[in-house]
Amino acid sequence: MQTELSTISIFVTVVEAGSFSKAAEQLHLTRSAVSKSIARLEQRLGVTLFKRTTRTLSLTAEGTLFYEHSQRAIAEIHAAESLLDQGKISATGLLRISAPVLFGQLYVAPMMIELAQQHADLQVEFSFNDRTVDLVEDGFDLAIRIGALPDSHHLIARKLGDHRMLLCATPEYLQQSGTVKDLDDLQQHTTIAYPYSGSPPKWHLQDEHKQLYTIRPQAKLLLNDMLAIKNTVLSHQGIAWLPDWLIHKELQDGSLAQVLPEFSSVDFPIHVVWPSLSYMPLKTRLAIDRLIQYLPPALSSNRNPS
Repeated sequence: MQTELSTISIFVTVVEAGSFSKAAEQLHLTRSAVSKSIARLEQRLGVTLFKRTTRTLSLTAEGTLFYEHSQRAIAEIHAAESLLDQGKISATGLLRISAPVLFGQLYVAPMMIELAQQHADLQVEFSFNDRTVDLVEDGFDLAIRIGALPDSHHLIARKLGDHRMLLCATPEYLQQSGTVKDLDDLQQHTTIAYPYSGSPPKWHLQDEHKQLYTIRPQAKLLLNDMLAIKNTVLSHQGIAWLPDWLIHKELQDGSLAQVLPEFSSVDFPIHVVWPSLSYMPLKTRLAIDRLIQYLPPALSSNRNPS
């Protein structure tokens, strides 16, 4: 790649100098070296770039087209070098992000707000929605997805971590209503659940031997908002099945206790996804890098609540 860039730079210098000799002087090369570089470039491209006579040197139609693109490419490289020298790498424009409502608000938004604060010309737009959006059709730069991803040739994904669902209640509720010793005991307790599209809720659990169990709680309360369920549990109203990243602090400070700690859900993967494009804008690259750097440690800490 370095050799190709050097050769293209020589080509642009020849065009702008008007002759091989003048280009050689500017580049501190021999005329023969310049001529050989142009010959190799023409051979690699499979076209003639210059019309050569004993007195004149002019571009062919193919040479003119290649010069226009080469000139722009070199100008972009010089601009990037200048920014690096000045330490002024800055993202600009509008960055549109889609994320699940609660997870996006608690984890994604704070990271992206910090990114926006570091780049004066960057504007960040969040769309908190639990539905799966079409990134290209809806005009999003990236999205956070929880759960298994379908195969797609149009998206690129990077795994950020996993989360589990845990059974939990307040110590006060368990003291009043009795300890839960096994899964059958759940039917004797008040449960609070999240309904999925009108379907009866199901809790998918596994034991320490990876044996899978499906529980259909006879929920007294059905709430279609995880934060509302958490707040209801914290008011000593019953047992719920909630993501570890949502109740991590409460498990640590003792305001919530894990019920049947030998049981948890399977791991649900969390990914950042973005459209497969030939060119990734700097704003998108910086956002993805920030998520990759900071989100996995945050999710990992949730696995050890005690």
